[in-house]
Amino acid sequence: MEFIDNMSLPLLLIMCVLLGLAPFVPEPHIVEKIRMLFQGNLKRPLDIFDLCWHSAPFVLLIIKLIRLRN
Repeated sequence: MEFIDNMSLPLLLIMCVLLGLAPFVPEPHIVEKIRMLFQGNLKRPLDIFDLCWHSAPFVLLIIKLIRLRN
């Protein structure tokens, strides 16, 4: 957890915007993958990896905010 504590909040926000939402057009990958997850179409390993890859910055940001709160 020390790694997350040492990360700056602006860096995490930039990661969320750039990595979490890339590619921006026609729609962010994370939106597409979450839609596929809820529809039950998230079956290919590449799609599962994409969901993990694009959601990682958001997970780190949430953990950072929780740790800052405590």
